[in-house]
Amino acid sequence: MPPIKAVQQFMLGTVLGNEAQARDTLKKMKEAGYEGIELCGFMIHPAGFMVRMMTKAAGMPVGGGGKLDWKRLVKESGLKVVSLHTDLGSVERDSAALASEAREFGTKYAVITGMYRFAYGEEASIRELAGRLNKAGEALAAEGIHLLYHNHNCELQRVNSNKKAYDILLEETDPELVNFEFDSYWFAEGGADPLSWMQRLGGRMKLWHINDRGTRLRGQAMTPILKTDSAELGYGNMPLEELTAQALLAGVEAVVLESHRNWIDKSPVKSLQVSAEFMNRHFG
Repeated sequence: MPPIKAVQQFMLGTVLGNEAQARDTLKKMKEAGYEGIELCGFMIHPAGFMVRMMTKAAGMPVGGGGKLDWKRLVKESGLKVVSLHTDLGSVERDSAALASEAREFGTKYAVITGMYRFAYGEEASIRELAGRLNKAGEALAAEGIHLLYHNHNCELQRVNSNKKAYDILLEETDPELVNFEFDSYWFAEGGADPLSWMQRLGGRMKLWHINDRGTRLRGQAMTPILKTDSAELGYGNMPLEELTAQALLAGVEAVVLESHRNWIDKSPVKSLQVSAEFMNRHFG
């Protein structure tokens, strides 16, 4: 059975301003061939001022989705919720509540992302994080929910001469309690070989965040050296064919598109529609 083709809600912040706009966005996703959506906890609930400002500063506005009835919108859209993104603190404070919300959306996965201001370059801190993830995974498992960890590029920091932070997370988390949603774009951006890491993850890679990476230029450049950014699938320079083969070999359950900017005509909807060509060709 092919993996579910999905889009990360974070990509859609600018096109979820009200109920009508959100409904139209989800409809266009479905028409393009996507079958699922990955929800963010701080985008299905009202977000605090600092969260909104931090995400906007990073070029990723959360939009007005936190005011909408996401249970109804998702049900009406016919899309499947592949996971619920959250934060470690929320799981540690009330794992039962988080698990209950995940079940209400019909997903078995809660995903924790890299943490703001966490010392990923300090060995003691990353070992402490691995222990906390194990405990959080155990608490969620008791509620029937599986914990995944989503990387950015911060996990590539070295904690000693032999290991990076991600090495510690792989080695010191219990596969029965903690597995992974691998983001190949961020590891490529950090200078790593995403294929080798996917091969190392093997079956512990339950979900895959897919994106491409390249350049887009309008007009004459001041210099021949261009900055790279996200790109529609197949329009950048990531080895997506090889990564796709490995993802299928590992049996990933969903492939989730996420880009934050650099969209065609500055439109995340147009961008996901173009990327759907690659998704539909490779994932059914």
